[in-house]
Amino acid sequence: MALLRALIRTARMARNSSGLAAGLPADDEVLLDAPDDRLGPALVGAGRGEYGITAKLLATTREAAEWENRDRYTMRLAGFARSRGEWLDTWQSDSPHDPDALLVKAELAVRRWWDSPARAELLRQVGPLITAAAEGDPHDPVPWRIALDHARGTNAGHTEFEKLWGEAVRRSPHHYGCHVAALKYLSAAWYGSHRECFDFAERAAQDALPGSLVQALPVRAAFAFLTEGGGAVVPRERLDAAADLAIAVSAAYGPADPWPAEVRNLLTYVLIRLERWTDALEQLRLIGPYATSFPWDRVSDDPLGQFLELRDGVRLEVASHMPVHPRSEHGGRAPSGDH
Repeated sequence: MALLRALIRTARMARNSSGLAAGLPADDEVLLDAPDDRLGPALVGAGRGEYGITAKLLATTREAAEWENRDRYTMRLAGFARSRGEWLDTWQSDSPHDPDALLVKAELAVRRWWDSPARAELLRQVGPLITAAAEGDPHDPVPWRIALDHARGTNAGHTEFEKLWGEAVRRSPHHYGCHVAALKYLSAAWYGSHRECFDFAERAAQDALPGSLVQALPVRAAFAFLTEGGGAVVPRERLDAAADLAIAVSAAYGPADPWPAEVRNLLTYVLIRLERWTDALEQLRLIGPYATSFPWDRVSDDPLGQFLELRDGVRLEVASHMPVHPRSEHGGRAPSGDH
């Protein structure tokens, strides 16, 4: 019987998997962490050692209160500066009090020491840089997102963290990055539990603005539970509800949209773990060419290769559950055409 089931499964995959590739870009068309049209030129300029385009981009996000874009761009630019930081050094030298340069400098400093065995001690020395970034523009919530990450890395207690959280939401009550930072602090892997993590995520999703990525926060709580384990068991119904909510958020955006790409990649991971293959395949179609390092870098040193491998695996899983013989419109099996 086991051999028979394997043969049937192989037959189904051979017949159906090629058709399920419709809507999926070819492997060589998939990009990892592709920048949008605004960030791309800034990264190119930084690669040449120039900061002008970056300075203009971040100044625009600050002046227009584009806090979500500002946060994303800051993280990407700081990540780039870890390996190629000449442009940032020049920028800081030319404009030591520029609030945008101070912001990237603070984010870079936190990233630089995060993986050190002496993380907490080293990060405490970064505090003045975060304070300087926050003073650069008192309306900007992004330094407070950095402060929330910094507090997690320095083993800050709940009281101190709640004070920082209050400063963050006072500036932007629905800021996605600050909510993610808080969720990480409350996770079982850090200073909370799976229950606290889910409770926070679900309350935030209920209070979120229509179309906001904060509505998908529970799927991050589901990811934390699925990857960290330990602690109390989360009912399957709660995991499915988190995935369903994220599916609804994803549906509010167009296919191959880079803005929700990370949420869609994260949702796909959760759907795979829940063995919801058809839903996962639909998200892969919506992702299009926009693979993101997170969450695949949590399970592989080759996030793009992991994404592509799992994409094929999802397609084959869906195919394996499809009937071998397609039905005719009259309800019977379609004729083979061989007589």
